[in-house]
Amino acid sequence: MPRTTSTVDTEFVHLRAGGVSVVLATGGRRLPRLLHWGADLGDLDDTGLADLATAVEPPLHHSPTDTVHGVSLLPEHEAGWIGRPGIQGSRNGRDWSPSMSACVHQLRALDDGGRALTSTATDEVAHLQVRLEVELRGSGLLRTRATLVNTSDDEPYELERLRVALPVPDQAGELLDFTGRHIAERTPQRTGFDVGVHSREVRTGRSGLDSPYLLVAGVPGFGFRHGEVWGLHLAWSGNQELYGERCHNGARVLGAGELLLPHELVLAPGDTYEGPWLVASYGVGLDEMAARFHAWVRALPSYASSPRPVVLNTWEAVYFDHDLGRLSALAQRAAAVGVERFVLDDGWFGDRRDDHRALGDWQVSHQVWPDGLGPLISTVRSLGMQFGLWVEPEMVNLDSDLARSHPQWLMQTGGRVGYSCRNQHVLDLTHPECFEHILGCLDALLVEYPIDYLKWDHNRPLVEAGHGPSGVPAAHAQTLATYRLMDELHARHPGLEIESCASGGGRVDLGILERTQRVWGSDCNDPLERRDMHRWTQLLLPPEVIGAHLGSSPSHTTGRAHELAFRAETALWCHFGLELDLTRLSDDDLAATAQWVAAYKERRELLHTGTVVNCDIVEPSLSCHGVVAPDRSRALYSVAYLGRSPSWPLGRVTLPGLAPDTRYRVSVVPLADGGQAQQADPVWMGREPVLSGRTLATTGLAALAIRPEHSYLVQVEVA
Repeated sequence: MPRTTSTVDTEFVHLRAGGVSVVLATGGRRLPRLLHWGADLGDLDDTGLADLATAVEPPLHHSPTDTVHGVSLLPEHEAGWIGRPGIQGSRNGRDWSPSMSACVHQLRALDDGGRALTSTATDEVAHLQVRLEVELRGSGLLRTRATLVNTSDDEPYELERLRVALPVPDQAGELLDFTGRHIAERTPQRTGFDVGVHSREVRTGRSGLDSPYLLVAGVPGFGFRHGEVWGLHLAWSGNQELYGERCHNGARVLGAGELLLPHELVLAPGDTYEGPWLVASYGVGLDEMAARFHAWVRALPSYASSPRPVVLNTWEAVYFDHDLGRLSALAQRAAAVGVERFVLDDGWFGDRRDDHRALGDWQVSHQVWPDGLGPLISTVRSLGMQFGLWVEPEMVNLDSDLARSHPQWLMQTGGRVGYSCRNQHVLDLTHPECFEHILGCLDALLVEYPIDYLKWDHNRPLVEAGHGPSGVPAAHAQTLATYRLMDELHARHPGLEIESCASGGGRVDLGILERTQRVWGSDCNDPLERRDMHRWTQLLLPPEVIGAHLGSSPSHTTGRAHELAFRAETALWCHFGLELDLTRLSDDDLAATAQWVAAYKERRELLHTGTVVNCDIVEPSLSCHGVVAPDRSRALYSVAYLGRSPSWPLGRVTLPGLAPDTRYRVSVVPLADGGQAQQADPVWMGREPVLSGRTLATTGLAALAIRPEHSYLVQVEVA
């Protein structure tokens, strides 16, 4: 349908879509103020909207001013807001508290059934213009961003922050966000939404291993299936801040914006800064909130809609020990168990025999590959598999031909390149010559070889992201250069897929997902660790874009040993792959691996199109999650016993998300049984009972008696 745009001259705008209402006050020719973001309010005429505004307007009590404007989506000190301002900057100390007025509002229809409001306001004294965009997508997802223009004819404006803030209601009394580290990404933490600022800042030039990832405010005690929640994410892969702020007058906002380094963004006369999108979702329970994020990702132009191929990544199989014979044998085993994409990891280029050297020398090693990569790729493709290659284009070792030839291309400040991290430094892609060189190297590889996939790594934080030779901050420009590099490769090589990897899960955000088709969840393949990571990563991302592999036992990162079934069943739920040396597996383990690959292929259409659901279970050692088909005709659930419990047997598990009045046949998938105890099974296992969706969600099923750190699959189909 064609998009239509109309100018708004009403006092209020009511956006409705996907069971969500957003009510904005647009009167007084000022920036819009958010009066309601949450459950659908139904049809409201102008009188109803005016009455709503009257009902929620706070009293004038100990206010900084004698007029109550309410907080806009770009909070203004001038309007009496005493919290963090939306625009923070100055013109040599002047124009630091702008007053945005003469606002013009325009509405337009979106292709997915939602609507968008664009508001443009100016400050004629400060010579600034703001454009604020608010979209309510057809799924009920909310997106907003701000753009700032320096309208001065002759003076620059130094921007320090541009933040967008979304007010949330008083019942949002608890905050959830995330922290983490290498091999322990997306670790949840909760706190009360107390007076003051709960702020999370990222200064590593990427969204980070300790990324806040999401900031969620909700009714205290909210879970996956209960309690209203409001969550936001900043779709940006560089420095950023997410914060929750509660003022003494009771106002609560969730805000976000790019975190700019000192003097990083100086707008010359006429220049524009377009901030990143803040993407937000409301729901009753975390699952409903997540479903709206998932719908957005699945609608991105970059989203790979083809079935997600089974991957074998060579890293934990061979590390740097590259040999044509060994890798050809591995490829043959991979094809025999059903692998569809073979990815050659680090060690194929230059003088790269360990992680101390040659990073940046993106030419195939003649020492290891005297005939180039052609013989291996021919073997892989003759076996019916795609071929992928590991690269790390933004990084460099000092011991490399590139660093020796072009030391000026390294990020530096204060006349120094700073300390290494994982033996490497950062290439400054904001140098046009450096950008073109890296683009040329990658393009040459993709032209010479039939490469379907790049695993794109990023192992060093941008601790001192300085552009040489002056050392001025360049984290913002580096992020944009990385985006541009990926965009150019996609333009030159349609069909190329890219995976975002950054020391594991260090660059997992919606900005990078506009250019990549997969993210690597973590360098940790330990299934006990990965189960929690998957649960929390799926608050933002649908499972099919999260890479998860069946690894070796004991685990490369934790040393824990687990049976193959538990390792495979954990990885099954995302974009499934293998990361182990298949040539060393026993015949029984090879056969079991092939069974799990087949099980993934049989179920990936359900796993990668359905609705993700999680059970709220009081027993901490028991875990249950699943995926329900869009038409709710079938579902698959995983039940895991994660640790010892004083209770035995474990009680019941409920199966949420099904159609309440539909009757379903329930059974256990036989291949998932890797750890049943020597005790009687529940009676229902032998009878495949038929129960309503309402019964399964409220009464549930008796849990199987399985050993700790084992799991099983429950299959549900319309009877």
